[in-house]
Amino acid sequence: MLSIKKLNVSVDEKEVLNDFNLDIKDGSIHVIMGPNGVGKSTLSRVIMGDNRYKVTNGEIIFADVNINELTPDVRSKMGIFLAMQNPLEIDGVSNQDFLRTAMSSHAGKNIGLYDFILKCEKASEELKMDKSLIHRTVNVGFSGGEKKKNEVLQIKLLNPKFIILDELDSGLDVDSLKIVAKNILSYKEEKKDTSILIITHLSKILEYIKPDYVHVLIDGKLVATGDYDLALDIEKNGYNKYIDMSNVIVKE
Repeated sequence: MLSIKKLNVSVDEKEVLNDFNLDIKDGSIHVIMGPNGVGKSTLSRVIMGDNRYKVTNGEIIFADVNINELTPDVRSKMGIFLAMQNPLEIDGVSNQDFLRTAMSSHAGKNIGLYDFILKCEKASEELKMDKSLIHRTVNVGFSGGEKKKNEVLQIKLLNPKFIILDELDSGLDVDSLKIVAKNILSYKEEKKDTSILIITHLSKILEYIKPDYVHVLIDGKLVATGDYDLALDIEKNGYNKYIDMSNVIVKE
């Protein structure tokens, strides 16, 4: 699904990712964990094509295509979706128009209003979203939980192949987190080849979406890889020993 090879990334002339490597197979769930400020969100934005982040070396291969030079809209149409940590507010654009336009762009044809309403209402009910949110301006006045549910609503309507969840659990109470996780898992069960990359510094979301692989990112490098037990170790003991690992790697 995705292969990142020897990736170096800088922002504002500061290197954030250094010789970063990661392979994600079809249908697998990976987690990138690490304390704040180590490059987790940078990784998500680079995969999505944010031009504020400069790739100085390496390549990102998605579905056997080098996507380094592709714009975010092209990457989106290829099947990559980023659920953002802080979803943007788009003043003056209704959620309904935004979602229907995005669906039509992905489908390469106009999605009829009736078909859109049926799909949107079904997905909203599954997410236990207030139906009035569909007719309001995108994310304006939404609570943190409503914004995150709106991100998952987009997943359910746009049918991506590769989903990046950047700090999805931030802003969600326990009940909303369970609902969101349930919807993501049901989507993956329906589309079994879908791969998921979860970016987080806490393990709470992993209680609901069990990963195949857990990676620890420190100072722009992966310093450890394991299974769910690695996340439990971090929850219990913190990141200090992994920070020490990073210092050893740098010295070597």
